Amino acid sequence: MKLLISNDDGISALGIRVLANTLAEAGHEVTVVCPDRERSATGHGLTLHQPIRAEIVESLFHPTIKAWACDGTPSDCVKLALWALLESPPDLVISGINQGANLGTEILYSGTVSAAMEGLIEGVPSIALSLTSHTSKDFQPAASFAKVLVEQLSAEPIPDLMLLNVNIPAVEWEEIAGVTLTRQGLRHYVDVFDKRVDPRGKTYYWLTGEVIEDVEPPEGLNLAKNIPLDVDVIRKNYISITPLQYNLTYAAGLDKLSQWKFQFP
Repeated sequence: MKLLISNDDGISALGIRVLANTLAEAGHEVTVVCPDRERSATGHGLTLHQPIRAEIVESLFHPTIKAWACDGTPSDCVKLALWALLESPPDLVISGINQGANLGTEILYSGTVSAAMEGLIEGVPSIALSLTSHTSKDFQPAASFAKVLVEQLSAEPIPDLMLLNVNIPAVEWEEIAGVTLTRQGLRHYVDVFDKRVDPRGKTYYWLTGEVIEDVEPPEGLNLAKNIPLDVDVIRKNYISITPLQYNLTYAAGLDKLSQWKFQFP
């Protein structure tokens, strides 16, 4: 398959190198276009008020891989690849492997998911891959699963245009309990701004935060209750696959608001 790979951790991140090399060695045609530095938690930002530059990167990936480092956001990278760098559209856009989970509400901020979402917006089925650890450096199990998933999609393409948000537990391959389809959960965080003073005496704030609980989504958002939550299955060492779309219309909300009657003067 023809694959476009991006990320939000930057061109030097181990996750994208292991992923791209594994898929290239499996015989896929791989192109890498990703940020030239870490651009995590950038959401779906696009660069509109300054030029975007991309430079060819050599000797960092498998010799068959064409690679560019872009000074824009993850979404910029995918949009630039699809409209300017690639000669023809890819079969799949893959983003990752991210260092850290993208579960529950984390997907709203994730540059990894946003890069894949940009592919979806442009009509290309997409995958976001995340390793659920900020410290583990063993990306090979996640890359091995990516190879299995791409082979599955090659034989049996995704039936509708969608994004597969895939989270892989940070354990050995033999310890993975299996693969399960999931729905998006809800994570509550405690957000703390650490107040500091720079060498010039100016006050600044550094955002920190941690998950305090994972909860069931509100009733109106809680579709397919019989499907497990992504935040739950990861704890049991299952790989989580959540299908996503870019249409954020709240269908239940349309029903509830349809009874409104507006009177204009």
